[in-house]
Amino acid sequence: MIAVITGDIIASRKLKDQTVWSKPLRDLFNQYGKSPGTWEIFRGDSFQIEVLPEDALRAALRIKSLIKTVSPDSDRKLKSPIDVRMAIGIGERGQGSGQISEDNGFAFIFSGETFETLKKQKITLAIRSEQKKFDEIMNLYLKLAQKVMDNWSISSGELMQAVLENPTSTQAEIGKMLGIGQNSVSGRYKRAQVEEILEMERFYRQNVSSLKP
Repeated sequence: MIAVITGDIIASRKLKDQTVWSKPLRDLFNQYGKSPGTWEIFRGDSFQIEVLPEDALRAALRIKSLIKTVSPDSDRKLKSPIDVRMAIGIGERGQGSGQISEDNGFAFIFSGETFETLKKQKITLAIRSEQKKFDEIMNLYLKLAQKVMDNWSISSGELMQAVLENPTSTQAEIGKMLGIGQNSVSGRYKRAQVEEILEMERFYRQNVSSLKP
């Protein structure tokens, strides 16, 4: 079993310089494998990436927080002008073609079909597997979490990105990475609802193993 994340960058045309999001996104994807076998960016602002099922939600959160750090100007209090839509499909890989955008196992089908429904449903993150009960629970969590994540400021995105990249670091250590004091770190944790997001990710990780045959 594998997980496939299909996504696109929302309102990417608002930015004159597309490399402000595409270069760091490519750098992130390279941590999971090489293109075009493991990931691809195509049609300008669309992408697919294959990850382990247990890592899928964390990978999606890393993508989300990274995109949220894109700044429209020098005012760090403003929200990112762009966002990202993603669908996670979990299932069999099928016969690989060597190019992720041409593969067609169940993981790819679930991811692609779910992605096509996101805009109509006005949601930015969803999961589909062969277990409907698991999907129902996780998608409920994700709908609730999106009310926070879709409104992350740039500083919240930077914080979440640091937390996800350094899962064993303390708040004090995260603060040093970001160059901010303990009080600022604590405030950002609360505004971004970091603990709740991490709890959701742990729940996913603990339960996704039930999908494996």
